[in-house]
Amino acid sequence: MTEPTDNVTVPQFSTLLQMDPYLKPFEKDFQRRYGLFQKRLFLLEEAEGGFDQFTRSYQSFGVQRQANNALSFKEWAPAAEALFLTGDFNGWNNFSHPYTQKEHGKWELYLPPKEDKSPAVPHLSKLKVVVHTKAGERLYRISPWAKYVATSKDSVIYDWVHWDPPLPYLHVHPRPPKPRSLRIYESHVGIASPECKVASYTNFTVNVLPRIKDLGYNCIQLMAVMEHAYYASFGYQVTSFFAASSRYGTPDELKQLIDVAHSLGIVVLLDVVHSHASMNTEDGLNKFDGSDSCFFHNGTRGEHSLWGSRLFNYSSWEVLRFLLSNLRWWMEEYRFDGFRFDGVTSMLYHHHGVGTGFSGDYTEYFGLQVDEEGLVYLMVANHILHTLYPDCITIGEDVSGMPGLCRAVAEGGCGFDYRLAMAIPDKWIQILKEYKDEDWDMGNIVYTLVNRRYGENCIAYAESHDQALVGDKTLAFWLMDKEMYTNMSSLIPMTAVIDRGIQLHKMIRLITHSLGGEGYLNFMGNEFGHPEWLDFPRKGNDESYHYARRQYNLLDTEHLRYVQLYAFDREMNRTEDKYGWLSSGPAFVSAKHEEDKVIIFERANVIFIFNFHPTKSYNNYRVAASSPGKYKIKLDSDEVQFGGHGRLDHNTEFFSEPIPLNERPNSVMVYVPCRTALVLANEEVNYCY
Repeated sequence: MTEPTDNVTVPQFSTLLQMDPYLKPFEKDFQRRYGLFQKRLFLLEEAEGGFDQFTRSYQSFGVQRQANNALSFKEWAPAAEALFLTGDFNGWNNFSHPYTQKEHGKWELYLPPKEDKSPAVPHLSKLKVVVHTKAGERLYRISPWAKYVATSKDSVIYDWVHWDPPLPYLHVHPRPPKPRSLRIYESHVGIASPECKVASYTNFTVNVLPRIKDLGYNCIQLMAVMEHAYYASFGYQVTSFFAASSRYGTPDELKQLIDVAHSLGIVVLLDVVHSHASMNTEDGLNKFDGSDSCFFHNGTRGEHSLWGSRLFNYSSWEVLRFLLSNLRWWMEEYRFDGFRFDGVTSMLYHHHGVGTGFSGDYTEYFGLQVDEEGLVYLMVANHILHTLYPDCITIGEDVSGMPGLCRAVAEGGCGFDYRLAMAIPDKWIQILKEYKDEDWDMGNIVYTLVNRRYGENCIAYAESHDQALVGDKTLAFWLMDKEMYTNMSSLIPMTAVIDRGIQLHKMIRLITHSLGGEGYLNFMGNEFGHPEWLDFPRKGNDESYHYARRQYNLLDTEHLRYVQLYAFDREMNRTEDKYGWLSSGPAFVSAKHEEDKVIIFERANVIFIFNFHPTKSYNNYRVAASSPGKYKIKLDSDEVQFGGHGRLDHNTEFFSEPIPLNERPNSVMVYVPCRTALVLANEEVNYCY
């Protein structure tokens, strides 16, 4: 971590405006946003001594053990009439331990150590904050800063459990360096096992991390870690923001997971939800002090009509303290390496993206519909994270295409490192649902994959957890459907459906990987064509875990073709690791031939050839090449080990000719089988990057 400083450089809006001249009419909007950002940092400096101390508020709020084993408790409950602490330690007495009211809605309580000098509240004790309201109500609440919450077997309501182990887990391994090419394995700990139960942090550490390393992914994005009472919410209805979900194990077991990932050279991102919070009151933030507006906007502005959740008031000083300290907590306590911010679109606009189809008209990104409080919060969060942790990675989930989202704050941007290319999976699903193979539009596929804002990094993905959910289908299921249950054995002849599915599954993933962005994401299990959708236990399925799991056991049966898809995914990542196309500049597309169903492009001095035609193979197909030399096959989706037909000889050397083609000075002649993707590299080029 670097020495923190609140100094903000002079904004360089000209960089952004030169990159996209269409933004010029909105220069004053950028100036105003940046001015609001500067004002927020100035106030933090003036009132709190800077963001470094402000974001360490998790060290003073909630419960803290002092050097002498005394305990201090601190809460913000501006609407409360009185606060008391109750729990195991005092026999659940509601009045014996009152908090003292301080200024600005703060409440404090001090508990000296016992006579034996041990803490007054032992490790794993259950606690509650008793809130007395001005209306005469008595409410039982969990501290918003609780570090651990858990349920008992006979209850669905979470308890605040005092987490203060005598020997806390100490991280051994340093954070790995920030990857140049980001290859993300999107993961959910609870479903990371073939067993019909909630899987554990330890299971993930022992059984899944080695697979991720073997596959060549260098980043894990952990979903559903912030505690959520409703398992089927996929972690997006957070109840306790500082607590790692206890359904998978203890905080120390999560720390060990991250530590082991770091030992393997894998960075770990947290799927952070600061866009909204659960409606729960007994075990959530909602109405913590009895009022409607403690952490949230009151009235309709404080509720998300589609998600049924509460919306934060980003203009509130104490809400900023809570959320910014929350980011710092996950970085410091658990040593995460960054965040994927969920629901960014909802934070950027007053309409939250509900019922809004973004057309790309720039007026949609400015004006009164923009929630500048939410926007400035994201600017401040990114600025603080990247100042304190230069290698921190932040990804924004925004469907609107807000310009500047992934440009530096000093340029007038929002400061994210990457945005999710959310149009790509939608395009693949649309193609598979609506078009015959012979009607696929090569130009439209290329357009979707390359259509991103210049200078703003994107994470490309063919499918994520969204496409795996019940009600939709994974790519493998769209391609092969019910035959996945009966015809995936390599001991029987490959059916036409399985043949098509296997070949297109690989091609779709490789072209997305190589053309669609500056990073790549895969949802766990989809790399090997997981045969079923994802559905969490709920009343509608009789609380079944049958679909809330990932069947990694299928990979242990070598004659099943899932192994072949797994092997291709592994080789795809390893080939990228060698040539570095994700971290290179944009691809040059030299061919998108509609009749041939062929797409050809160069990126990172590597030639990619895709023949999507269902039946036509091409002998001596001329392919454009920028560099003269001898080319060889480095990745071939038609290899038998990948479920292909083995129609190519990898000893073949393709020598370039000085015959210009499609704006390239050279070309090579290549045999391109139907439904095959090839990666060619020039043997005479140094690929160190």
